[in-house]
Amino acid sequence: MNPRFLGIPDLADVPSVAVVVDVMRAYTVAAWAFARGAEKIVLAASLDEALALKALHPDWVALKDGPPAPGFDAVNSPGLLRSADLGGRTVVQKTTAGTVGALAVKEAPLVLCAAFVVAEATARLLRERGSDGVTFVVTGEDGKAEEDLACARYIAGRATGAVPDAADSLRRAAASRAATELAQGVRQGVHPDDVALCLELDRFPFAMVAASEGTLMVLRPHPMDPPAGEDPPGRRAGPASPAVPGGPSAGGVSG
Repeated sequence: MNPRFLGIPDLADVPSVAVVVDVMRAYTVAAWAFARGAEKIVLAASLDEALALKALHPDWVALKDGPPAPGFDAVNSPGLLRSADLGGRTVVQKTTAGTVGALAVKEAPLVLCAAFVVAEATARLLRERGSDGVTFVVTGEDGKAEEDLACARYIAGRATGAVPDAADSLRRAAASRAATELAQGVRQGVHPDDVALCLELDRFPFAMVAASEGTLMVLRPHPMDPPAGEDPPGRRAGPASPAVPGGPSAGGVSG
């Protein structure tokens, strides 16, 4: 597959295929949003753009990093989002790394956004497309985030049909700076279960594909059910049965 692993500052050309990885927490949160019924996620370039889109579409759910803020309905936390009722709604997401990485490769013919929770589905989509020359955008810490690198290398291995050491990949992610900061409460807008939720391997049976729709970069779920009788390597049971895009939801968000 000839993968490249690059930070956002290192993107000098338009990749033919880009996999944008943000484990803690943008694309874990995005996967949960789809599992809670969201139809699509608009990736905003700035907080101002997110608020402007929310003003134009009051029924949209605006989500950001950090603590709650006026005009926003939710924060970038899987633990806080997992009980939200997002059935049929559009989410507007702005984060410090994940959304920036996706927008940096928006001209690529195929853009996938990924985390451990959708690792196998992402790898299967790459295999089905026969993707070569894949660029993995490691969004955290200018390409040095251990949790994103571990996830990217795991997906790259699975995309070639190999069976990487899932436990080792998850251990590396659990020991990362991001995981430590989340566990210690250094970052704001955090739920105690966030790290554990970010380290659930293959929880959801869909990949996430981003594409331009008019002037917006829009992320949508792409179902990738495994062949009958086949379980993805490393599949771990989560605290509850996985939901599917468009499925029943419970709970709520402000707005």
